[in-house]
Amino acid sequence: MKIGIGSSNPAKIKATQPFIEYFQESELVSYSSDSLVSAQPFSDEETKIGAINRAKDCVKQGADIGIGFEGGVMELEDGMYLCNWGAVADQEGNVLSAAGARILLPSLIVTGLKQGKELGTLMGELTRDPEIRKKDGAIGVFTSGMLSRSEMFLHISTILLGQYIYSMNK
Repeated sequence: MKIGIGSSNPAKIKATQPFIEYFQESELVSYSSDSLVSAQPFSDEETKIGAINRAKDCVKQGADIGIGFEGGVMELEDGMYLCNWGAVADQEGNVLSAAGARILLPSLIVTGLKQGKELGTLMGELTRDPEIRKKDGAIGVFTSGMLSRSEMFLHISTILLGQYIYSMNK
């Protein structure tokens, strides 16, 4: 079985582990998949659509199961929050999605986002590490390393796998 991940980001690739372990005879393939949403999604809906588009694109490119992850931001009354979505799609047209942790972003970051900068760029500037999005990401920085980006997407991946198994056994 070929499992596709719509990203070359190591944090996202690492998060596919539950699928690789469950489907033991599987091969993981990293696809260059476009989310077809803004480079910086500004809502749960846009972020979710990006994840779904990445998962579906993996299937279009030949994967039996496609996995897509997308990070974005969303606003509530008390401020702007980090949001993350994942999706799984298969050759039969099944599509499932799940969301992850939310964390309030500091005003310095929100100001930069409202000026049109991407979160990854802002985090790179803040940490002086342009590759931070491939490592701990914003969630890792703002939780003092208690939760990495990969771990956050791993949580979403585990939820997706559980949903997928459940839906296939109905």
